[in-house]
Amino acid sequence: MRLYYGLLLLSLSFWTSHSVFQIPLKIFAGNFDPSVQLDLRPLRQNEGAVESGLSLASDPAGIVNFLDMINNLKGDSGRGYYMEMVIGTPEQRLNILVDTGSSNFAVAAAAHPYITHYYNRALSSTYQSTGRAVAVKYTQGEWEGELGTDRITIPQGPSGAITINIAAILTSEGFFLPGINWQGILGLAYPLLVRPDPSVEPFFNSVVRQTGIPDVFSLQMCGAGVSASTTADPAGGSLIMGGVEPTLFRGSVWYTPILEEWYYQVEVLKLEVGDQNLNLDCKEYNSDKAIVDSGTTLLRLPGNVFSAVVEAIMQTSLIEDFSAGFFDGTKLACWMRGESPWRLFPKLSIYLRATNISQSFRITIHPQLYIQPVTDIDGTLDCFRFGVSPSSNGLVIGATVMEGFYVIFDREQKRVGFAVSTCAENGGVPFAEIAGPFLAEGVASDCTSGVSLREPMMWVIAYALMGICAVVLIVLLILLILPCRCHRDGEITDESSLVRHRIK
Repeated sequence: MRLYYGLLLLSLSFWTSHSVFQIPLKIFAGNFDPSVQLDLRPLRQNEGAVESGLSLASDPAGIVNFLDMINNLKGDSGRGYYMEMVIGTPEQRLNILVDTGSSNFAVAAAAHPYITHYYNRALSSTYQSTGRAVAVKYTQGEWEGELGTDRITIPQGPSGAITINIAAILTSEGFFLPGINWQGILGLAYPLLVRPDPSVEPFFNSVVRQTGIPDVFSLQMCGAGVSASTTADPAGGSLIMGGVEPTLFRGSVWYTPILEEWYYQVEVLKLEVGDQNLNLDCKEYNSDKAIVDSGTTLLRLPGNVFSAVVEAIMQTSLIEDFSAGFFDGTKLACWMRGESPWRLFPKLSIYLRATNISQSFRITIHPQLYIQPVTDIDGTLDCFRFGVSPSSNGLVIGATVMEGFYVIFDREQKRVGFAVSTCAENGGVPFAEIAGPFLAEGVASDCTSGVSLREPMMWVIAYALMGICAVVLIVLLILLILPCRCHRDGEITDESSLVRHRIK
């Protein structure tokens, strides 16, 4: 088999360098036919699952019908994963990117070369400005704007209008990307991540409070094994607000506790490449945190963990000579069209702490999820990228992994659930697996101890230190401008000497 490498920076310009916003998503094959696919049993009992969760066809209060939310997401692998929202009075329709790794609801409120239209606050009679400035910086990209409130409705979401906090994006850098079809971002994480401070109620908190739906949402992303070069823009998945839709997953649901309510922080116990345990200290997997984030394209791993995974893949893979450029994201690997590379690579497994803390469960992705088709060359070569990257700020279970699973964010019970997705398969063969329980033997009782400080707490410490420094400087300045008390022989007093020594 011939293996080609090339620097395809044009294709990778927004694939590899904007990990915060490039959510690999694709189609839910075919149209949903409720007469064929719908299971109307009020609760699905999954044998072997820890708990089945809120597997209802609609929520108990009757406010939402989950079937109406199926296929409410659009997009593709490189340009974002979004849903339509209606904002303001009269209505303005915008596409909003879904992101479980941030908490601000923000929309473009000024023209930008990469977007087709934007939210015009002056045209909305229900918009109210708070007069507060806001700025958010992501792993790549940032924006600044103004906070306000307005009414929104979601055509394929909970019924009725909701008043929410909205950040009007006035300037940005590296946030909107070429070829995208979205004009804003929907942060679904907790208040601690909201900018400028947690007093600004996040979107989903407002939805739960105003509609009374359960504090649960779930996400199916259907881009596994689909090339980003496809120009069509079909449905890309489903965001179910208020519970769990049983037709979107098969088999057991396994839950892991949410450790901290800022990001969706979880506890990773170990990683395997094929059947090979990396045998690292479990604290390395959680340094400085491990989160589930739909807004990150790749599976991102702390430096030592990434190096160990790459080494294990190179030892396990059937490919003898592999350029390092493929693993560091600077090169694509290309095969003759029709030759599948996936059989040459091993599976990757992540073990998560179960809700019974003495146990764990394993989520496994096949190579179809992390060896990702990107483009073709002259109709003769199919080119792929490596869907794993190193991280300097923690382990991120991003879209590379999430595409294989139906992921449940059960905020009521502080847990994240995983089940095999119905759209991550080919010819009836799934691209992901889930298994458990396993005893957490030989693993520390707390794999996160001492590896992280929550970002808001770090802010508090930083501000406290700045305050102390300011007080000290003020005292020093006062002492310096006071008249100098000197002896007749011109010697400096002990008090002044102390000040001078402190300045030194």
